[in-house]
Amino acid sequence: MKPLFAGIKSRPLYTGVAIDHAASHHIWAVEGGGVSKLRAILTGDATHLLAASTILVTGDQAAATCEFYHQKQADSCHHMQTVQNLVTRLAVMLSTARMGLRLYVLGSEDFIGQVAATAQRQGIDFDDMRTEQCGSLARLVQCVHCKGMIDHVTTNIVPCPHCGIQLFVRDHYSRRLGAFQGVAVNAEDPSAIPTIEEIYK
Repeated sequence: MKPLFAGIKSRPLYTGVAIDHAASHHIWAVEGGGVSKLRAILTGDATHLLAASTILVTGDQAAATCEFYHQKQADSCHHMQTVQNLVTRLAVMLSTARMGLRLYVLGSEDFIGQVAATAQRQGIDFDDMRTEQCGSLARLVQCVHCKGMIDHVTTNIVPCPHCGIQLFVRDHYSRRLGAFQGVAVNAEDPSAIPTIEEIYK
């Protein structure tokens, strides 16, 4: 997926999932639209990778997905109740991981950002992950004024639920936080609020 604005260098590019056949183990972090993409990847000649795959999945289809991969004899598949549960478990796994691991992340932009930030804190560079945006473009946004986080943002303007400031959602992205930056849209004139548009569906 290409950046909305080419001049914004910080925004990540999601290169798509190409299987690393040299990896000794594969961890798949999956959410939402990533479930169907995962099934499309792990078929045919790639089915044998399941024996060396750990799958962490969250969302409405998580339970059914785990049942499916248990039957397919994946090394392990874990139904995570929330994204926070998933990234917490991933952090523990990565803290004891050995060389030869490859991490794949499939899901919404918000989800990819949270997983990638967790992995980076464990020493995995973003460019070493295989990422594919599937489904919603909703964003995780940090208010630069109070540092509060706002998830599932789909509009260009969003009120910060922590400090009340109306924020313009910039394309500037913090890989450390896995979040986009929101800045006061009406700092000079509090009454001047641009038209709110839903653009990150």
